[in-house]
Amino acid sequence: MAITPGPLLQQVNTPADLKKIPEDKLHEFCDELRQYIIDVVSVHGGHFAASLGVVELTTALHYVYNTPEDLLVWDVGHQAYGHKIITGRRDRFETNRKYNGLSGFPKISESEYDTFGVGHSSTSISAALGMAIAAKYKGEKDRKVVAVIGDGSMTAGMAFEAMNHAGVSNTDMLIILNDNGIGIDPNVGALKEYLTDITISPKYNKFKDDVWNALNKLPVGKSISKSIAHKLAEGLKGMLNSNSNLFESLKLRYFGPIDGHNITKLVDTLKDLKQISGPKILHVITTKGKGYALAEKDQTKWHAPGLFDKVTGEIIKKTFETPQPPKYQDVFGKTIIELAEKNDRIFGITPAMPSGSSLKYMMEQMPNRALDVGICEQHAVTLSAGMATQGLRVFCNIYSSFMQRAYDQAVHDVAIQQLPVIFCLDRAGLVGDDGPTHHGCYDIAYFRCIPNMIVSAPMNESELRNLMYTAQLEKNAFPFVIRYPRGEGVMPEWRTPMEEIPVGKGRRLKEGKDIAILSFGHPGNFAASAIRTLHQDGILPGHYDLRFAKPLDEALLHEACQKYPKLITVEDGTVIGGIGAAVLEFMAQHGYKNEVRILGIPDRLVEHGTPKELHRECGYDAEGIVAAVREMMREKISVTTGGVEV
Repeated sequence: MAITPGPLLQQVNTPADLKKIPEDKLHEFCDELRQYIIDVVSVHGGHFAASLGVVELTTALHYVYNTPEDLLVWDVGHQAYGHKIITGRRDRFETNRKYNGLSGFPKISESEYDTFGVGHSSTSISAALGMAIAAKYKGEKDRKVVAVIGDGSMTAGMAFEAMNHAGVSNTDMLIILNDNGIGIDPNVGALKEYLTDITISPKYNKFKDDVWNALNKLPVGKSISKSIAHKLAEGLKGMLNSNSNLFESLKLRYFGPIDGHNITKLVDTLKDLKQISGPKILHVITTKGKGYALAEKDQTKWHAPGLFDKVTGEIIKKTFETPQPPKYQDVFGKTIIELAEKNDRIFGITPAMPSGSSLKYMMEQMPNRALDVGICEQHAVTLSAGMATQGLRVFCNIYSSFMQRAYDQAVHDVAIQQLPVIFCLDRAGLVGDDGPTHHGCYDIAYFRCIPNMIVSAPMNESELRNLMYTAQLEKNAFPFVIRYPRGEGVMPEWRTPMEEIPVGKGRRLKEGKDIAILSFGHPGNFAASAIRTLHQDGILPGHYDLRFAKPLDEALLHEACQKYPKLITVEDGTVIGGIGAAVLEFMAQHGYKNEVRILGIPDRLVEHGTPKELHRECGYDAEGIVAAVREMMREKISVTTGGVEV
């Protein structure tokens, strides 16, 4: 059943339509926009609380600025649902994050209003500054550029690098700090405390307001000369800086904090700021989940709750007849505690993902041995390296796609120094609805090429536990990667005794004839399912679980290459430089001429959809493996079926 927007929202298909609404009706429009987001997300799923918190801010920005001529850059795009609805995508919003539907994040190819694609954090200020510099170079004096960044995103070093440059850039750009105190989990660190101090300090805010009011009332060109006004302004500005405002110290004119849910105040403030040139920052206080009481109360739970009853707040969970296996994340979270109870050198680190990675369990039980360092992947890796120099065995848990942000640190600070940091790469492979910004496609390739690096993947929960146990052993004091997918567990009875897996040792799972499947990680389960189907065709593939992309089990590969003339490799990483490429390199080195088919993520961007849909699209699910084997074994099929080709 179609979800009907409110009467004001129905009139708005573009920001130009929004501007036709009288200003005194904007609060009603915001109520309708917020309700529409609640209605759609409750039925169709998606990120939730973040966009509710910026309804008024989103409305004010499109009401005041001339988008898309004026450039609006969002940071961490899951707060941009209202933006999508206002900019011509209201009637398609029900397809958000669905296969072949709207992206869950701003995306340049989707709309002229999406000026920059975003999925990871802390990119908005750099991108917006680049746009502002380009506008200045091209002589586009009337073009405005605005970056909207959450306070959690401010913890990343890239945001400070960008502000450091912006302050001396002499460009006309506005940074809006959406201060709600939470990313996915509560924000951590000194910046959070600093923003809280600014927010609650009436003395500082009164002084700042008095200064800027005085500056705005200077009678320039009348009874006082411009030079005197300038000197007075600089003096007052110096007094303001003496109050230790971080942003003013970076030469960004600071305004706020203001109530981010007062649409009238927001519109008036943005109109004023449009008239002030130069780099500046507006500090806006918002509540994540605003307008939905349960989301305001538990913002982490309601960041992306799935489907729910909007009236009762009951989150709708799938029901199953049989016990379901735990998620890989939860197995990690429980296993690291087991290991830490026996090894007092074990530590856990995550960059702002304690709930998603399940390190939260260790943080609750062993708060002095597990840290959330904020949205700071680079810092997380080098911090882990520093701890490793002092004998600690750090499990550094980072989503695969986020690990890309700390690649230099993995090379320079960990691998070159051969420090035993254990990288647990959560969300490896195709993650589903978040799409290409979050797919963990590249980690096999980019880690396999680094010297001193061990790269592994478990086929199931028991194997994950065994790899975690193996990685923390003293004799395996190397950088150690363990990659695993989002969710997708296969073992309801997963809490098996942990055993060492010799580094570089794979396993033969099934003997066969004529063709062998070499799998790496979780896709080995797809291969096992495919083999059961293929037996009905009289095809008996061998199956090897390689376990390690580096070092390879060369004895196992010699066995497979010598016994099976046809090989299929299966992985949930890019086929360029992945496990299939590793097998081909081995074969070339040893002179093997086997026929090989590589199944994995193709050399193109894979859009969003459910994992099952994307596995099928990429051809490495069970059906894809069956099809590949049948094609390679067509002659065999013809014989066993009496000449009828299947």
